[in-house]
Amino acid sequence: MLDGRVAVVTGSGRGLGRSYARALAAAGASVVVNDLDGDVAEETVRTILEAGGSAVAEVGAVGGAETAQRLVDRAVGEFGRLDVMVTNAGALRDRTLRNTTDDDFDLVVNSHLRGTFTCGRAAAARFREQGEGGRLILVGSPAGQRASFGQTAYSASKGAIVAMMRTWAAEHAKIGVTVNAIVPTALTRMVATIPGLGELVDAVDRGEPVPENVRRRGLGSPDDVAPVIVYLASAASAEVTGQAIAAGGDRIALWTHPTEIAEQLHAGGWSPEEVAEAFAGPLKGELPDHLPAPLDLGGN
Repeated sequence: MLDGRVAVVTGSGRGLGRSYARALAAAGASVVVNDLDGDVAEETVRTILEAGGSAVAEVGAVGGAETAQRLVDRAVGEFGRLDVMVTNAGALRDRTLRNTTDDDFDLVVNSHLRGTFTCGRAAAARFREQGEGGRLILVGSPAGQRASFGQTAYSASKGAIVAMMRTWAAEHAKIGVTVNAIVPTALTRMVATIPGLGELVDAVDRGEPVPENVRRRGLGSPDDVAPVIVYLASAASAEVTGQAIAAGGDRIALWTHPTEIAEQLHAGGWSPEEVAEAFAGPLKGELPDHLPAPLDLGGN
């Protein structure tokens, strides 16, 4: 499916990124594996090579333009081209607003948002130079799509990544570059502290199957998300761009683009009192609930 294609996957030493890199390689792509931790990056490369795939490791923290360019250059230097950039890397500091320090915020935003920006920009420049299109696959999160208690910096970054994806999709359509965002849900160490999920994460780490009722609600192993990445990297997805695509367990779904849901007009404009009347009256029943629902792992 991806024979002859070359991909970079940032943050692919562990978890979801590792599954993405291995799946892309299994589908025929040559992969540049990136991680801040050189040992885990080399381990991912080793598993790809042992399975008959092609991969090299490029160690470094994403964020700055220099690292982004180095990743693109490594792909071109090793494999002759670049076709796919998957921007998965990022740090996490779960803090409520009052406990989020400047350093916490800067670390998360620099790794997730700025890292996506610099890697996406470097890859798009290479795609334009090659003149054969390309695939930008950005990584969002449910935390960026709805409220996520205690994740100020992470939610801000992931929401901005999806917004950036839509702009990039519009900007690059004429040169055959598709830009999409995956919104993954998987049982990784990142979610192990969520009530009810720790034991499931431990079970996945031991290689045990995820219960069917959990899978049906969109939670599975990292390998359950990877097929969507492979599809988006392939020629088959040429008509799919500007989309936020949820994936996890047995489920894939499309997130809607932001859209107005209710409208009120007032001739000559509004006074504060008239705005209050509108929100107490016709708009009251239209207000959406953006608070997260409790995770339900029961039922069928």
